[in-house]
Amino acid sequence: QVQLVESGGGSVQAGGSLRLSCAFSGGTFNSYGMGWFRQAPGKERVFVAAISTSSWSGFSTYYADPVKGRFTVSRDNAKNTIYLQMNSLKPDDTGVYYCAAKNPQGDYARLMLYNYWGQGTQVTVSS
Repeated sequence: QVQLVESGGGSVQAGGSLRLSCAFSGGTFNSYGMGWFRQAPGKERVFVAAISTSSWSGFSTYYADPVKGRFTVSRDNAKNTIYLQMNSLKPDDTGVYYCAAKNPQGDYARLMLYNYWGQGTQVTVSS
């Protein structure tokens, strides 16, 4: 059974940076596309970023418009871990960040296509 464990959340001031990590276990890591989602209090869970499986040509990354140019998603297949580097953080980035895994096919931004989820890590950005 695939398990995902996030870490790295915390409280920062606007303009600051955080790096989230998600450790994968219980399956073949490079068989899964990986995504990050955020859920703010009282709001639905939304797509943040995702990264495809690795191939001979590399991998693809995907970002929600509000985080383009500020966030970077990456994966380390040797460590079965993905990362989300978050720079220039804004108060609107506040929420619980979830790591998720899916089959490589299909839209990486679609929440319903993800089969496995972590427990989430809290990120709070103060103004």
